[in-house]
Amino acid sequence: MATKLKELPAAAQEITSEKITELFMHYCLENNKKPESVYLFCKQNGMAEKDFYKHFSSIDAIEKSVFVSFHKLAVQLMDQSEDIALLGFRDKLLTYYYTYFEILTANRSYVILTLKEGKNRLNSLLKLKDFRTHFKAFISQVSEGYLKAKSERIRKAQQDALEEGAWIQFLVTLKFWLDDESIGFEKTDLFIEKSIRATFDLIDTTPLESVIDFGKFLIKETLR
Repeated sequence: MATKLKELPAAAQEITSEKITELFMHYCLENNKKPESVYLFCKQNGMAEKDFYKHFSSIDAIEKSVFVSFHKLAVQLMDQSEDIALLGFRDKLLTYYYTYFEILTANRSYVILTLKEGKNRLNSLLKLKDFRTHFKAFISQVSEGYLKAKSERIRKAQQDALEEGAWIQFLVTLKFWLDDESIGFEKTDLFIEKSIRATFDLIDTTPLESVIDFGKFLIKETLR
């Protein structure tokens, strides 16, 4: 039978999603694994389960939300720049990549633990499912006006391919960063610059479907 939790000061009972995420990441780093249950996680942190469920449905839901929180922080930091509205699609994407991977680097121990656990890395990358939705919405927003096809049907098909291609490119870049052992991860910075430049050059001269096919092949070969 569960014992009654010790009463906490009023201020300490103010549980937010950010606080739960912080406690979750701390637990993972301290124990080299994620909490085994919501009950144990809440008990260890002096938190009532009902407060936990106001923000998350499960431990796995927190895990997926971490990468979404990184994304929201990156976009928030970008929006603080007055110049961002003046940039085109390519430069906005570059700025996003540099910002997001800087955030990943600040949390590298957690990211490595989360994405490199187990033998099947593709399964680990399923933890990015919620982030993928936010990322593709971001690509849709910053690429507005980039595609010039007059046919709405063709333009929609191209837009879908563009967003999927951007996601594949992100995963390839993430894989490069995970394996990068250069000082300050300077090779990742070079990879981001060169890969985005090459991708845009490719898109300008090659049907998007061919770019996507190549990306799928690349990710299959590098992430297995």
